[in-house]
Amino acid sequence: MTANPRPEPNRSFPATAPTRLVIASRESRLAMWQAEHVRDLLQGLYPSCQVEILGMTTVGDQVLDQPLNEIGGKGLFIKELEVALLEGKAHLAVHSLKDVPMELPPEFTLAAVLRREDPRDAFVSNHFADLEGMPAGSRVGTSSLRRAAQIRARLPHLKILSLRGNVNTRLAKLDRGDYDAIILAAAGLKRLGFAERIRSVIPPTLSLPAAGQGALGIETRADQPDVARWLAPLVDAASTAQVAAERTVSRMLGGSCRVPLAAYCVPDGNGGIHLTARVAAEDGSEVLEASAASAEDSVAAAEAIGVQVANALLEQGAARWLGSA
Repeated sequence: MTANPRPEPNRSFPATAPTRLVIASRESRLAMWQAEHVRDLLQGLYPSCQVEILGMTTVGDQVLDQPLNEIGGKGLFIKELEVALLEGKAHLAVHSLKDVPMELPPEFTLAAVLRREDPRDAFVSNHFADLEGMPAGSRVGTSSLRRAAQIRARLPHLKILSLRGNVNTRLAKLDRGDYDAIILAAAGLKRLGFAERIRSVIPPTLSLPAAGQGALGIETRADQPDVARWLAPLVDAASTAQVAAERTVSRMLGGSCRVPLAAYCVPDGNGGIHLTARVAAEDGSEVLEASAASAEDSVAAAEAIGVQVANALLEQGAARWLGSA
């Protein structure tokens, strides 16, 4: 991280500055990087503010021998952090936005979405350059039903194996030969200084990213609008709109880690946005896709095309895979 990170601009500073802020964070290396990044941004905005990090271990971090979709889903990574917010032990919690459930309890709000890092999936291997070049029977590790379903659909000759653990643990499993390749989020690898481990970035045509992938979200209590005001200068408008489109699709389709669902919104270069989403059978036997565009990049426009895309997928029959979401 840079010594003096620059705030991600857009809104004017609030009239009053905070004197102390506590950030709740998981204790994994990536989560702590994210919390430290936000801490440094806040200290850049408010030099006299004391910004602290409260490290916590969540259920999602403790149970590593079962697939995430079998033990309760992504919400397991944030429950303890939300308790800290409710108990007044912390003012905000920093999350990888793809780990945040699409519906938050009414006590909480998503106060800020920061500028997004690369949202795409990354191919990591010590022997192969890309997924398409792997021979039949090659072992590919991933914790994501979304990635697994899309890879099975396009490359059914590969063997998909479950992979849990933090980034370092997953890389170690690859290096000791448990897998021939693993798939991770490009953003996490870059943030942790592992960009050189990326053999290739997987094109969205092969593996469309998860809703919110690459974006950091800051959660606060809904009854503390002053905290939201202090966070406002960190909000990135473009990223906020893009993830709003993606999360609208996921919310309407009951998206969770129990559904192979992907959604990816990008700027069109002319001030508008384009959204693509997919829902798949877990075995990759069928993949549905829909897309829509808007000439505007506001949150309202983004949510509108999210609704449009979700409805298009439902019209194609996506509901048959959503019953257990």
